[in-house]
Amino acid sequence: MYVLGIETSCDETGVAIYHAEKGLINHVLYSQIEMHSEYGGVVPELASRDHIRKLVPLIKQLMQESKLSAADINGIAYTAGPGLMGALLVGASTARSLAWAWNIPAIAVHHMEGHLLAPMLEENSPEFPFVALLISGGHTLLVQVNQIGAYQLLGESLDDAAGEAFDKTAKLLGLSYPGGPKLSKLAEQGHPQIKFPRPMTDRPGLDFSFSGLKTFALNTINASDKTAQNKADIAAAFQLAVAETLAIKCKRALQQTGLKRLVVAGGVSANSQIRALLMDMAIKEQAEIYFPRPEFCTDNGAMIAYAGCQRLMLGQQQGLDIFARPRWPMSELI
Repeated sequence: MYVLGIETSCDETGVAIYHAEKGLINHVLYSQIEMHSEYGGVVPELASRDHIRKLVPLIKQLMQESKLSAADINGIAYTAGPGLMGALLVGASTARSLAWAWNIPAIAVHHMEGHLLAPMLEENSPEFPFVALLISGGHTLLVQVNQIGAYQLLGESLDDAAGEAFDKTAKLLGLSYPGGPKLSKLAEQGHPQIKFPRPMTDRPGLDFSFSGLKTFALNTINASDKTAQNKADIAAAFQLAVAETLAIKCKRALQQTGLKRLVVAGGVSANSQIRALLMDMAIKEQAEIYFPRPEFCTDNGAMIAYAGCQRLMLGQQQGLDIFARPRWPMSELI
C-alpha cells in the first residue's frame, strides 16, 4: 500500500509517500520561515496562500522523483488538525479532491499523532507500549501509547507550551524569528548561573506550566545589564530549566506507568541539551529512549503518511466531507 501524506498545519508544506512494507519512499518539505521572518512570526493568511502556491507543485515533484503515478497510490493522509484553519483547509481540500479523483480512500490525521509516531520511521523504532513526550511550539504532552489509536493522556501544559516559551523568551532577548533555535544557539555561549524555577516539579502530577519561566526571564532581563554575555547566560539558564523540568516529568511518567520505553518527538525534541538530559535520565532509569531524526522533528509529510498508512490498514477512512479542526484535543483521539 502506497500512501501519500500531506502536512499543511502551519508554516511548512510537507508531502511524502510511505509504503506499508517498503517504508518511506520519499519526502519533500518547503519551509515558509524566510517569508514570515519579515513579520517576526507566522502570519496565518500568508501561510495559507503559500500552501496554495506550493502544495500541488510539491506533490508533482514528489511523484516524479518517486517514479510513481496516480494509479500507484492506494490512499491519502492529511493533517486535519490542530493547526491554522486556513492552512489546514488547503491540505484537507487538496487531499480530499485527489482521493475523489483517484477513487481511493482518504484519512484525516491528528497532527500530534503524526509527531508521536515519527520515531517509527527510523530503523531502530520502539515497540508498544511506551511513554511519549511531545514537545512543539503549540503543545507539550505526556502520553501513554499502548498501540495505534490507544492513547492515554498523562499530562499537558496548562498554559504556554515549551516551544512557545522558547519563542517568547527569545523575543524578550531581542532574537529574531524563529526564536527557539536562535535561543538554543545563544545558550551555547552562556553559563546557567542564574537559578530559574523548575515549574510544577515541587508537587505531584505530570502537567506542565512554562508561562512563569517566561515571566521570570522578563524580570531577569529587566534587572540586568543588556550585555551579550548576560543575554547568553539568561538563555542558558532558561534552557536548562526547561530541559530539567521535562526530564523530571518524564522520570515520573516512567515510574508511574512502570514502562521502560520513552519516545520524544516534536520540534523542540531537536534541542541538543534537552536530548542530552533526557538520555541521561533514561540511562539512570534503565529505560530505552527514542528520538526521530532532526528532519522529522519539525512538521513534515513523512510522519503524516506513516500515521495515515497505519489507520488505513486498520480499515479506517474519511467520508467525502472536507474535515479540518484547528482545535482538536488529543484526548478525543481514538
